[in-house]
This record gives sequence, structure tokens and C-alpha cells, in this order.
Amino acid sequence: MSPSSQQPQVNLAQTPDYRESYANSVQVRVSVWDFQLIFGLAASESPDQVTIRNHQAVFLSPQQAKALWNILGQNIAQYEQAFGALNLEPKSQNFPQGPVN
Repeated sequence: MSPSSQQPQVNLAQTPDYRESYANSVQVRVSVWDFQLIFGLAASESPDQVTIRNHQAVFLSPQQAKALWNILGQNIAQYEQAFGALNLEPKSQNFPQGPVN
């Protein structure tokens, strides 16, 4: 195998401002140039109202968005094989019925 065909070594490092957060809502916006994933927390304040508080937006190139789609599909398939099928219908009566976004 020639040196140019070898995969490079990938080193992962966290920047000083690295942070983790939880999201139970993600919105997707698409343009010609990129995909924007907007993460937030959805909370039901009454049976007929849900408030989503967005806290992070991540922009991806179309190529990175497709790579993310592929790796998420692989990981979801493995998760469902180990733990059973995921149901996208809300189980709580606190959220209105409708399409999953």
C-alpha cells in the first residue's frame, strides 16, 4: 500500500469552550450552501401549548450532512437491534399530536 492511500491518523481534542447539552427538539433548515441544525428544549406549559427554547445552531456542508445521516442511520440500526424499535409517536399526553420535526 502506498503512503498516499493510507488513512491519516485522526486525533480528537476538545477546545477550551467545548460544552455538552441536551436537546429534545431539532429543526433543520436547508440552503444551497449548507444545512442548519437548530437544537432546543421543548416543554409543554399547557395541554395545548409547547414552547421550544433553541440554544444551539450548527451549520454543516451538504457533504457533512450526508455523512451525519449515514452514521446516524448505522447507529440507530445498531441501537434498535440491541434495544428494540424506536417509536416516534409521543407517549406523553402533554405534547400535541402531529408530525415529528
